[in-house]
Amino acid sequence: MNGWTWEYDGYEPADERLRESLCTVGNGYFATRGALPECAADAVHYPGTYVAGCYNRLTSAVAGRRVENEDMVNLPNWLPLRFRPRGQDWLTPDTATVLDHRQVLHLSFGLLERRTRYALGERRVLFVRQQRLVHMADPHLAVLRTEFTAEGFADELDVEAALDGGVTNAGVPRYRELDGRHLTHVHTGPHAPDTVWLRCRTRTSDIRIGMAARLTVDAPVSDRHEPARALQRVRLRLTPGRTLTVDKTVALHTSHDPAISDPLRAAVDRVGAAPGFDELLETHTTAWDQLWRRAELDVPGEAGRILRLHLFHVLQTLSPHTADLDVGVPARGLHGEAYRGHVFWDELFVLPYLNLHFPEVSRALLRYRHRRLDQACAAARAVGGRGALYPWQSGSDGREETQQLHLNPRSGRWLPDHSHLQHHVGSAIAYNVWQYCEASGDAEFLHTEGAEMLLQIARFWADAATYDENLGRYRVKGVVGPDEYHEAYPEAERPGLDDNAYTNVTAAWVLTRTLDVLRSLPEPRREELVERTGLDGAELSLWEDVSRRLHVPFHAGVISQFEGYGDLAELDWSGYRSRYDDIRRLDRILEAEGDTVNRYQASKQADVLMLGYLFSPAELQALFRRLGYGLDEHVWRRTVDYYLNRTSHGSTLSGLVHGWVLARDRRAEAWRFCLEALRGDIADLQGGTTGESIHLGAMAGTLDLVQRGLTGLETRAGALWLDPVPLPELSSYRFSIQYQGHWGVHLRLEHGRMEITVPPSDRPPIDIRLPDRSVGVEPGETCQLVLADY
Repeated sequence: MNGWTWEYDGYEPADERLRESLCTVGNGYFATRGALPECAADAVHYPGTYVAGCYNRLTSAVAGRRVENEDMVNLPNWLPLRFRPRGQDWLTPDTATVLDHRQVLHLSFGLLERRTRYALGERRVLFVRQQRLVHMADPHLAVLRTEFTAEGFADELDVEAALDGGVTNAGVPRYRELDGRHLTHVHTGPHAPDTVWLRCRTRTSDIRIGMAARLTVDAPVSDRHEPARALQRVRLRLTPGRTLTVDKTVALHTSHDPAISDPLRAAVDRVGAAPGFDELLETHTTAWDQLWRRAELDVPGEAGRILRLHLFHVLQTLSPHTADLDVGVPARGLHGEAYRGHVFWDELFVLPYLNLHFPEVSRALLRYRHRRLDQACAAARAVGGRGALYPWQSGSDGREETQQLHLNPRSGRWLPDHSHLQHHVGSAIAYNVWQYCEASGDAEFLHTEGAEMLLQIARFWADAATYDENLGRYRVKGVVGPDEYHEAYPEAERPGLDDNAYTNVTAAWVLTRTLDVLRSLPEPRREELVERTGLDGAELSLWEDVSRRLHVPFHAGVISQFEGYGDLAELDWSGYRSRYDDIRRLDRILEAEGDTVNRYQASKQADVLMLGYLFSPAELQALFRRLGYGLDEHVWRRTVDYYLNRTSHGSTLSGLVHGWVLARDRRAEAWRFCLEALRGDIADLQGGTTGESIHLGAMAGTLDLVQRGLTGLETRAGALWLDPVPLPELSSYRFSIQYQGHWGVHLRLEHGRMEITVPPSDRPPIDIRLPDRSVGVEPGETCQLVLADY
């Protein structure tokens, strides 16, 4: 491999699902898994195509209950293209002899290439080469080029291409008891001698889908139509050493597209006007070149190669095309069906990266949240509260999509799911609003949609806080923190925990920042907001009071994850590690044993330590000081050590957060966690989950680890703040950012020296702040800084 390819040699059925996820190609509008076109969905393969924001809701019978789930829909499969020598069986790597097989994902221009040599007996070999792309310039097009070469024989080869509407959502084993038949009214037909079409709609959301395929080949094409499938067939005459080419060009539209009337007509027209493969590849490559220039990231070695793969998948899920859509950040990308394609808090790990490269995409993703603000306010009212209660899992319309039951695959039992109590998702949205506006300088958004979201999220926290006379502080009760293992106190009849430290500290931050924003609003806008929301002085006084007196529990000289955490039993970590190969999902292990993780000081992922991920040491200390607590370096280090010994890392985000925090506190141990974050998906460290779809938050987070974590980069008070930390394994790197209208600001760090180049423009100079100095860098200038104590 080189730094711009991701390659697999040999055919390994057990690895196929993982390869399909990591070889997904997409463009921010839709993506298609890297399945082999001649293979149908089965125990080994799972082709899937997903359009951003295309959801459907179905009701299923589970464990004697009727449960409703909304899923990102697996759309008709445009990939199928199978082949066979005349009179023989269709060739697949599972049924024929494979001499060589190689897949190469070309990251530089978004193309998936496969090369396979099938043995046909009697020294007859068929060489198949395919190139696949989902077009980055025209988001509604995809193309598959297939080349056949006969080695040592002449024969006729039957080729069959299809559009298959008979697909279901069946890519996640633990969901298979649920109804996955999302498509209905599937119809197919011909349009021209070389073109067929398929149309259908989703069963309850009634999204209309149109798809058209054009087959380009130097031979007559016939079409045939089966229930839910449009077929095109051609017979090729193979001669030794001569390569024959079949191009399949596909267009995809849905009724959710902007400026759409009839999705089928749009698809037919688009595929008819599409140029040939070579021209499509050229414009596709140009679009990718432009993306890579805006998202430049150069890190040497294996870490750099993995980071480039991560960046590739982030760009395929959230490209500039996403800015035209009403969609959020799908936690598992557009790469499969895990988490049902829902939007969680993972944007907390994604937007800080996008803010400095594609701010128009960040703005669009935040507007997805703003459009659902009324729904969040309704959710707060439904539980007797005020303000906005955003859902832990969001989909099409912003209602709570968190499942009511979840399956423990280890025990086979369906269990109540209380993760909807993770109300801290609202604070994540507020954090992203603030970070976006600081990085982009977008005062218009901050003063309008941003201020509205901040106000209602702050209102929720102030209302949710109850005053405790004994403590003389406010408390937030009945929530779940980022840990997710702990949903209730042992033996409690009701779920929820009190005073989760992460929840309370971030709530205090939201209240503080919202007060700042309200004070800085232009007077006419403030009056509008006050009139529309009924905000008054008494409420603002309450916010001020709550922001200074929220309770943060401590025990044994460390921050408690929640009130009572220190009273829980200690787990026999060494005993469980010796009994089980992998204890990342300790909750499932204990439940299968008839026990519960709620009894133990054992966390799935970073919870308290998330505070060190979101806030710089100085800002975190200031937050605690405002709350009336001392948080010096010794308390924080004891807290880091305490939870480091009590975390199973059952989430791909956990290694990322620990690596980020330890880079400043315990550098010798930081790399182990950084490496786990880098390898989380490529090595499928969670045990089978990557084959269901990638972990987008963890991938984007590793990019931000270099961009902000190692540099200490903050966009604050109109300046770029930098406080680099030396991590020997990542001691040199280079990247570019877009900051407040400056395009292509280059930062390079090597051997304790930082170089900052600001491209020529009519923008004002950039104010750079380091711990020991401040410098201004004019457009067109380069500044070189020697870092003290680096």
